[in-house]
Parts: sequence; structure tokens; C-alpha cells
Amino acid sequence: MTTPVFNPFDPAFRANPYPFYDALRELDPVHVTPFGTIVLTRYDDIAHTLRSNDFSRDIEANANEPTDPLNKAKRDRRRGREGAKSILNLDPPDHTRLRRLVSKAFTPSAIERLRGRVQELVDDVLDQAAARGGMELIDDLAFPIPFQVISDLLAMPTDRAEEMREWSQIITQNLEPTSTLDDLDKSDEVFGLLIPYLLNVIEDRRKHPGDDLLSGLIAVEEDGDVLSLPELISFVVLLYIAGHETTVNLIGNSVNTLLGHPDQLARWHADPSMGSRAVDECLRMDGPVQQTVRVPLVPVTYHGINGPVVAQPGTIVTTVLGAANHDPSVFADPHRLDLGRENANRHLALAAGIHYCLGANLAHLEAEVAVGSLVARFPSMKATGAITWRDRLTIRGVDHLELSF
Repeated sequence: MTTPVFNPFDPAFRANPYPFYDALRELDPVHVTPFGTIVLTRYDDIAHTLRSNDFSRDIEANANEPTDPLNKAKRDRRRGREGAKSILNLDPPDHTRLRRLVSKAFTPSAIERLRGRVQELVDDVLDQAAARGGMELIDDLAFPIPFQVISDLLAMPTDRAEEMREWSQIITQNLEPTSTLDDLDKSDEVFGLLIPYLLNVIEDRRKHPGDDLLSGLIAVEEDGDVLSLPELISFVVLLYIAGHETTVNLIGNSVNTLLGHPDQLARWHADPSMGSRAVDECLRMDGPVQQTVRVPLVPVTYHGINGPVVAQPGTIVTTVLGAANHDPSVFADPHRLDLGRENANRHLALAAGIHYCLGANLAHLEAEVAVGSLVARFPSMKATGAITWRDRLTIRGVDHLELSF
């Protein structure tokens, strides 16, 4: 059998990566690419890497310099940007400090208080869809609900929603291994428009604070610590622009998965109380984030099929979350959707360790209400026409899904 290859440039790989994950996990679970990076597909290897203090998330500071011209140019461009790094790309103690300053807004109890508002928004969308006899899932439900909720939290204007959605797509494209210098150019253009817009909003909020999250971030202080302006802008970009993207894809992917498993859709309809576990199983089955990277700070040994593989400091290690979530050594019959799966919450769809998704509780709640309400009201819903996907690997999501009731 031919040795499997991790090739994000292969359209078939991007269209459905799971068979490729299975082959890698079975035949080459510690896969060394031609560029010297390491790709992990076993659950235990990935969970250990995400939780270990021996790894860094700050790729620009700690990874070896790329040898290929494209990635070298992309790294140089990113380093040349001004502003604070996102919390996504920081290590302790900076990561610890910033996460502590904002984490109170995302505790389970704080998020649970939003349930009524989320339900109100979802019911309004579904009422309108019922009157029409159908809906386009992404435009009508999956995007507007998370965007409105994060806008409510930050008390941000919503009159530029479509523009913000387009900006979000451009910014997150740079998370893809297939991104180009042209993608970076477009991202720079977006930031050139976005930052002045956010600065105006922040300045107005300083003069007229409220009880919203943005006012709280401006005023936040703990043990004499505060957010600098670049850190504040970085957080707002993360929450407002990129933060809703995960939930959009979670809702879209979950509904698509349920349509492919009508027995499980009927099961959720018959037992609405299984919502939380059902969302965990949907996250496991086809999560919105397929991979994330780490860099070892010390030599780390993995056990490959043909012997040990040592990840030296500076090596980029790609942890394939989607592959971990389909590892049969952890999840029995992993390609079968089972909304009652006892260990579904062991999924790594939202990462693990200190970089576990800050907005995980919010995304989970929004998906539970949105998808659960859709299933409760329209158990016989059907997809009509072609279902299309964004042509991406890191951020995996349905792009268009027409539903009829």
C-alpha cells in the first residue's frame, strides 16, 4: 500500500479529509512532511501535545525559519505587522495574564445567562423560515445568530454585518496552509479598514461606557494590570470578526451531519434534553477547526510505526484535531454519529490545555439552541439542491445549504 501523504493542496483532501486521516493514523501516524514538519493523527499524541508545557503556540518566535520562498515571505510579512499578537499565538506568562483578564466574561454561568436571548433570536429566524417553507441555513441562521450575539455582548453596531462577514472570511483565510501572498494582501487591506473603525468605536465607548463586554475590557483591571490599546484591539478583532466563525461552521456542519443520519435527527427530536451531548457528538463528528500547530521547546519523542520520531525544538508540529476525533482507540465506530455517545465530550474539536477555546461555552450554547430548535420544529427537514463547502482545510465549514420543511 502506498504511504499516505498529508497534502492540503489536494482538492480531494480538502473536500473530505477523513479517509486521508484514517490512512495516516493507520500507516504513518507521526508523518514527517517533505518540508520537515510533523503531522500527528492519533488522539493520545495530539492530546499530549496540546496539554504539554514543552510546546509553544508562538510560531513566529519559536519555529525554525521556513526554507521555501512562499512561507518565508508569509512569515516576514506577518512579523512586519504592527500591533499586539492575538492571545491565540501567545505563551505564558503573557497568555496567562490576558486570559485571566477576560475569562470572567466566558464562564459557564455568564454564558448561560445568554440562553434566553439566543432562544429569542433563533425563534424569530425559525418563525420567518416556517412562513416561507424553508431557509438557507448559513445566511438565515448559522451566521446571523452568532454575529448578533457577539454584537450584543460587545454592544457593537450591526449595520455592517455583511461587510464584517466578508472581512472575517478574508482574515481567517490566512489560517490556511494553502494561503498565498495575495491572501495576505487582502487581509492587510481589511485591517486597514477595520482598525480605524474599531478605534472609533473604542473611543466612543471610553466616553460613554455601558455594561457590555467592550466597556468591561476597556475598564478591566486585576492586580493593577490592564489591557494596552493594541491588546484591546487584538481581543476585539478575535471576538468580533474571527470569534463567530467557529460557531457559524459548527451550526452548519452539525445540521449537515444530522441530515446524513436521519435516525439521529429523529432521536434528538424525540429527546430534546440530549442537546448538550448531541452538540459534543456533532463537534466530534465534523468539527469546525480541523488542525492547529505547536512548536516544541525541547526535543519530544513520538512513537511512529517504524520507530521513534524526535520533534526537535523549532519543528512545526501539526495536531490534526479532526483525526483525533475519529480515532477508533478512543471512539468506538468513530464514523457513526451517535448522539448518546457516552464519551463524546472527550473530543478535541475545540483544542485542549491552556489554549482550549475561550469561547467554547458560548459556541456550545449557540449550537445547542440553534440546532436543537431547528430539529424540534422541523424534524422532517430536507436539503434541497447542492450542498457546498468552503474550500478550506483548517477551518472546515458548509458554505451553502438550502432546507425545505
